[in-house]
Amino acid sequence: MSERTLLFVGAHPDDETFAVGGTLAQYASEGVKVYYACATRGEAGTISAHRLQGYATPADLRWAELQCAAAVLGLSGVFHLGYRDSGMPGSEDNNHPDAFVSAPLEQATGRIVKVVREVKPQVVITHDAVGGYHHPDHIAAHRATVEAFRAAGDSSLYPEAGPAFQPQKLYFHIFRRGMLKVIVKLMPLFGQDPRKFGRNKDIDLAAIAAEEFPVNAVIKLSKQAIETRERARACHASQGGGRPPTVNLWRLANRFLSESDSYMRGFPLPSARKREKDLFEGVT
Repeated sequence: MSERTLLFVGAHPDDETFAVGGTLAQYASEGVKVYYACATRGEAGTISAHRLQGYATPADLRWAELQCAAAVLGLSGVFHLGYRDSGMPGSEDNNHPDAFVSAPLEQATGRIVKVVREVKPQVVITHDAVGGYHHPDHIAAHRATVEAFRAAGDSSLYPEAGPAFQPQKLYFHIFRRGMLKVIVKLMPLFGQDPRKFGRNKDIDLAAIAAEEFPVNAVIKLSKQAIETRERARACHASQGGGRPPTVNLWRLANRFLSESDSYMRGFPLPSARKREKDLFEGVT
């Protein structure tokens, strides 16, 4: 190949870093053109008042943080799909008319198809079917990306989005559940409730650990990629990135898990137990 291209389709500013930052940084450092199609501008994120100084809205701040992280990771470009952050399940943001979860699937699919046909990636990555931690926007991104992957190569579909182009491989970023299950069992011993995790206590780690996905690819991250990802995390200060490390069960486990990124392959369907070490393996 004369030029390798990878597209990540995510839901919010920071997904490109907290979810797949190591992978994106590693491929970018190898000369791959890496793009991020971001569905929302993170309007529903919780932000401390002092961090908003100089920004008109939380979305403006979070988009600026994304631009910072994209530069650090070495991304070739960032696209906004034009939707609003839907918030976690049950929040008032779910009902906003521009919320990503309210967008017709056909419309969201068409917007991703347009990006695919413009940047022409051989490899596409998105969230898994349960959105990693059951975030509605992550699930919406998964569904629309799966449909867009199928539609992008069909010239009869979305003709207004440009000439047809068919990516070759589709991956879903997944959390490896083995260590997470151990953490869930140990958390009560440390006075922590695994069903009320995160800054807003709205993430159910026990439910996440119960989900099982096959691991079809593991990307071993270089020291450089890990360091680059950590610098990109610092860009997302409003979402907790770059905070001084504290010694607790989750951070110790995260340090161990952060040395590699794991993926389930959505297309072509895997036919063997072999785990890929390169998302471009077999790409022509």
